[in-house]
Amino acid sequence: MARNLEDLKYKTSFGKTVLTLIFGVLSVIYIFPIVIVFYNSFKTNDAINTDTFALPRTDTFVGLDNFVKGMTFGNYPFLKSVFYSIVITVLSVLLILLFCSMAAWYLARVDSKFCRFVYYLCVFSMVVPFQMVMFTLAKTADSFFIPLNTPWTIPVIYLGFGAGLAIFMFVGFVKSIPLEIEEAAMMDGCNTLRIYFQVVMPMLKPTLISVGVLQTMWIWNDYLLPYLVLDRTKYMTIPIHIQYLKGSYGSVDLGATMAMIMISIIPIIIFYITCQKYIIKGVAAGAVKG
Repeated sequence: MARNLEDLKYKTSFGKTVLTLIFGVLSVIYIFPIVIVFYNSFKTNDAINTDTFALPRTDTFVGLDNFVKGMTFGNYPFLKSVFYSIVITVLSVLLILLFCSMAAWYLARVDSKFCRFVYYLCVFSMVVPFQMVMFTLAKTADSFFIPLNTPWTIPVIYLGFGAGLAIFMFVGFVKSIPLEIEEAAMMDGCNTLRIYFQVVMPMLKPTLISVGVLQTMWIWNDYLLPYLVLDRTKYMTIPIHIQYLKGSYGSVDLGATMAMIMISIIPIIIFYITCQKYIIKGVAAGAVKG
């Protein structure tokens, strides 16, 4: 018996070591491109072209020149792009969190064929590639009775595309909340809105945070949807601004591009590292059998 326990402990320990090594290698593979972008953002353009993987040397190091050049390139201010990226991300995430959590609460509590159909429709939307609908979407955004091609209206489109994952996670968590809590609040005189905002929403906090983090990372880094929908003569997000860092004859200033990429990814990396524990809690809390 003791021998079997020792063998089991050895196998468990060996398995954990192997998994640690595998995930360690995968982490290095994922981090390596970010490291390359980081130190290339301090090199001259010629040095990046001729020796991409070399560290900056005395003759190739340019300090913060690439950052200054990227932020002052062209006629469109970079800080304006940062502002529009923040506006789009914040508004979109707030819409997704509010409306999808309310919809998920209703879908989880009302047992009807219609609710089940809507739920499965939302789940199915997660597997539909954006490329299938992007041209129709761009045309609709321009011709809609309220144009959706501005930073103030494009969050409506993000609400539609983000609803699938958000509702899927929210429904799973709501099903784990005892119905008796809501019934007790109703007996105390709470109406539907008070039950949601004062009872259900506080209990949804782990999933609200995890959904918010995932949606923020997606929307902040998204390039294709704003590029197709926004009026680029007036509005640019950070990814679009970086794409337009071109000189004469279509040449690309790689140093300035690398610097702007670092400016765009550092905030979202810090945000993710700060909130990653909530993602795990939210996914685990919502992983219930419906």
